[in-house]
Amino acid sequence: MATKDAPPRWDRKMQQRLARGEAAALGELYDRFASLVHALAHRVLGDERAADGITREVFAHVWEHPDTYDPKQGPLRSWVAALTHRLAVQRLRATETAALARGGEGSTEELERKVRHASVAARADYIATSMPAPLRAALELAYFQRRDYRQTAVDLGVTEDEARRRLRLGLQLLSTAHDAGAPPGAGGGT
Repeated sequence: MATKDAPPRWDRKMQQRLARGEAAALGELYDRFASLVHALAHRVLGDERAADGITREVFAHVWEHPDTYDPKQGPLRSWVAALTHRLAVQRLRATETAALARGGEGSTEELERKVRHASVAARADYIATSMPAPLRAALELAYFQRRDYRQTAVDLGVTEDEARRRLRLGLQLLSTAHDAGAPPGAGGGT
């Protein structure tokens, strides 16, 4: 099991390969994380074209500055998500501030509320896609199919206690989205 002092081997190797300028490494990284990056950017910005732009920016940054990732600070996935979040919020602020300067509707308070809302939504998406499959499956049954814990237990083939445990833990993880407002690792390394 990986610890704070011993980051996952793949993350360390990937950073080393990127630092050596291996184009194939960037391709692998893109294949692994492009959908995450695009989804987070789209969640913050609400615009497909802008999310495409942020996706390009994130991978350009990773290619040009692989040394800004510190494997001891956490997984590469979290670092990429935090970088995406930071760049998307910067873009949202710049776009909305420019609209306000042109006499658009709203105020700076509304802009900050919109940024906070987008940050929480992006974090919730990140948490939901990152949580273990058994927890995600239980939450999806309960939320999208309106199953209670008993029905969820039957659908998943687990005990009712296990279904309650999975639902409780999944909801606890999701509740942290509001507390932080940014993907994990957003504070450092970017």
